[in-house]
Amino acid sequence: MCYSFVKGIVCDIYNKFNYLCVLQSVMKTVDKFILKSYLGPMFMTFFIVMFILLMNFLWRYIDELVGKGLPFSVIIELLFFATSTLMPLGLPLATLLAAIMTMGNLGESNELLALKAAGISLPRIMRPVIIVAILISLASFFVVNNYVPYSFQRMNNVLYDIRQQRQEIEFKDGIFFNGIPDVSIRVEKQDKKTKKLHNVLIYDTRDPDNTRTIVADSGYIDLSKDKQFLRVRLFDGQNYEDNRNFEWYAKPKLSHHIFDYEEMMLQLEGFNFQRSNASLFGNESGAKNIRQLGVDIDSMEVVTEGKVQKMVNNVMKQYLFKTDTLELMVESSDSVRMKKHYPFVADRKNFDTLGIEVKTMVFDDAMRKLTDLKYYVASEHDNIRATTVNLYKSYVDWHKKLALPVSILIFFLIGAPLGAIIRKGGLGTPIVISVAFFVIYYIITMMGEKLVTDGVWAPIYGVWLSSFVLFPLAIFLTYKSTTDSQLLNMEWYILKIKKVKEFFDRFVKVKNK
Repeated sequence: MCYSFVKGIVCDIYNKFNYLCVLQSVMKTVDKFILKSYLGPMFMTFFIVMFILLMNFLWRYIDELVGKGLPFSVIIELLFFATSTLMPLGLPLATLLAAIMTMGNLGESNELLALKAAGISLPRIMRPVIIVAILISLASFFVVNNYVPYSFQRMNNVLYDIRQQRQEIEFKDGIFFNGIPDVSIRVEKQDKKTKKLHNVLIYDTRDPDNTRTIVADSGYIDLSKDKQFLRVRLFDGQNYEDNRNFEWYAKPKLSHHIFDYEEMMLQLEGFNFQRSNASLFGNESGAKNIRQLGVDIDSMEVVTEGKVQKMVNNVMKQYLFKTDTLELMVESSDSVRMKKHYPFVADRKNFDTLGIEVKTMVFDDAMRKLTDLKYYVASEHDNIRATTVNLYKSYVDWHKKLALPVSILIFFLIGAPLGAIIRKGGLGTPIVISVAFFVIYYIITMMGEKLVTDGVWAPIYGVWLSSFVLFPLAIFLTYKSTTDSQLLNMEWYILKIKKVKEFFDRFVKVKNK
């Protein structure tokens, strides 16, 4: 009997161990399946979102890129760094869209329902993707803190170099080309194959004392290889020069000569692409990490406080509580104007002892000081405002580096439960819902940052406003998804509406009887 009892206990332990091993193996398989279902849409949506944001960037700067003969490597460099700076904007949207697509696909194919029927809860199903979302949010902090500032500086540096680059030499028939300073060139017709120009007219006003007008039957105009000179070769033309001397009485002399062939080189600037100093935009807040922003914030707070205190002291000492005497111009008995000093008027008794003329002078002096005070305060306010704007921008960038990882987690906690509720995969419904949430997030973020830079709100309220608004929604959706809510099931709403309608129909029938 004892042997059979022990044998039964051993068999129970063995069966339970086998069950746990099988369950653990099943859960590993499920975790791999969930991860595979999430990582694919995550990479796909991230590249789609970044492509859309990059197209928006190109649309904004397309006028500055075309027609300048930029090397292809410069365009690629600009797009690469621009893509890097757009990552803080694209990561939350990609996380939201991927989470909705993953859980929506699982729900639409009834795989989510099968896992729940097997006794696996939704939080346990989501555990591997939650871990991935946490890792992505942590990695995003290091990206936005170290890599994005470098990319921001390099992007602005390349944009600055491109803006310094002048348009290429490109002539249009019958239209003056004014891309060269103080030189206007008009071509009647040009041969696109041979690049030969016909009926060329050139106005050269680079030298104000010797302006030239050149008319030629044909010619060639192109840039030198180093793009430092404009090479002009003209055939069968005339050259008019208006020579003026520096003396005002000298008459201008007009000279004219006819040529069969004439060649000249015009020196140019800005047609060859040149790189500026890489540290040109290093002082902007967007090009600094969180440690550098902290140092800048501390120094700018000290500077701002010093400027405010200096202004207050000057106003108090020189305008409000000035204790020196009043120096007024008065007329003596022999009608001679002279300076006379009166004690500072501090109360009504001293003021009543003065004569009417002196009282008028006191009022005029007070008005003058008030006007001076107004302009002084306005000038100092503009000076302090310039410092505080940079201070608020640094505050915003400092908090944004911390708010991005939190935003990514919040968007995941919105997207995953929402996908489990709507049970719709693909790109149609998830994109519509993701864009709606992202637009709300973007509007709230921009509004909060504007209030911070205007000095209306504290940085912690303005930058974190979107997180404060969306986090309760994420908790609500997570709760609804774990309780199998019919929150976005239209059939459930239609059924409830039908039941309400049947109730009112029965109520109306009873009332009519």
